[in-house]
Amino acid sequence: KKVLYLTFDDGPIPEVTPWVLDELKKHKAKATFFCIGKNIDDNPEVFKRIIAEGHRIGNHTYNHYNGWKYVNREYYENVEDCARVLASKKWRVTGGKELPLFRPPYGKLKPSQYKHLKDKYRIVMWDVLTLDYNLQVSKKRVLNTVLKHAGPGSIIVFHDSLKAQPRMQYALPKVLEHFSALGYTFAAL
Repeated sequence: KKVLYLTFDDGPIPEVTPWVLDELKKHKAKATFFCIGKNIDDNPEVFKRIIAEGHRIGNHTYNHYNGWKYVNREYYENVEDCARVLASKKWRVTGGKELPLFRPPYGKLKPSQYKHLKDKYRIVMWDVLTLDYNLQVSKKRVLNTVLKHAGPGSIIVFHDSLKAQPRMQYALPKVLEHFSALGYTFAAL
């Protein structure tokens, strides 16, 4: 099917996430936001808007921990700290029959961490990494990466972060326009 799954890592932040939400709304697109717990605590109004507009939420640890750099106990605690924020009664994000979504920052998990988390979370990776976070990559390359590699069912990673902002803000509207014109829809995972 002509469906793409846009995902946004590292938010929510007030300087970028509302702009992303506005762009998605223009194209009636849904997405999945892999949120950092600390950013949810720091920016609750932006997080509320993501939920109110019908997007899916995933756990991206509380402090953007790289699984390869932490002992397992510390890593699991950081994942669970984010899970507690997401499960807060004020959000009502988790629940239901599906496993909560989890994306490891940097896509890095030790095999032991994967084994520990796989029964509790649906671990979501990607097949198109935009590289929008990389200061050495041009905004045109970010766009061309998506145009060249995305196809039916692709999971595409953008970042709603200050670091990625210039490249993401260039590429996202063009991606939405290009694939919409080809008859694609954009769904949450």
